[in-house]
Amino acid sequence: MASPFILVNLKCYPESIGNRARHIAAAAQDVSAESGVSIGVAPMFMDIHPLSFHFDIPVYSQHVDGVAPGAFTGHVTAEALKQAGAKGSLVNHSERRLTIASIESAIGSCKKNGLGTVACSNNEATSAALAALKPDYVAIEPPELIGSGISVSKANPEIIRGSVKAVREVDPEVKILTGAGIQSGECVRIAVDLGTDGVLLASSVVKAKDPAAVLRDLVSLL
Repeated sequence: MASPFILVNLKCYPESIGNRARHIAAAAQDVSAESGVSIGVAPMFMDIHPLSFHFDIPVYSQHVDGVAPGAFTGHVTAEALKQAGAKGSLVNHSERRLTIASIESAIGSCKKNGLGTVACSNNEATSAALAALKPDYVAIEPPELIGSGISVSKANPEIIRGSVKAVREVDPEVKILTGAGIQSGECVRIAVDLGTDGVLLASSVVKAKDPAAVLRDLVSLL
């Protein structure tokens, strides 16, 4: 996947349900085509298939369980995500924390099915531990800044520098995203200048009246 990568987590906001999810995906596709920047979306489970079918952008799941198909009621398997058209999944988001064992099995199941993984971290030590599991990306997101409107790129650049260093020392092939409070092209530019490969964000796009305008601003300095 081309760098930088912008992944928009649609979460479970009312603004990201059904037709609104398609509206955001259409904006992502248009801005990606205009700018050459890879922009993906992570919708709720029920929207993975329709968005994958109708749009030519990376569609990620918000969560995956590292279990094989079988008697696991309520779980989400990598096999099912693959068939739905997903290209990958978030793992261990701060709103869906997992144990290390569960993270490892989720990443392994995704790899087995050819799905990419974005493993989320909240500090440098966790970033290093996740890098050892070889996800495609480690995403550093201080939870206190998520949804705050305060960009981690500006509020805590040291955690980005430290996480980039920690991940690269463990496995230089693992890419790094940063998130929490990302809302402008300046935030994205700072994150990339600090050594990351893109950003993971949510509310600044999902809650915007004009998602395409926000996305254009996000890629404007790349």
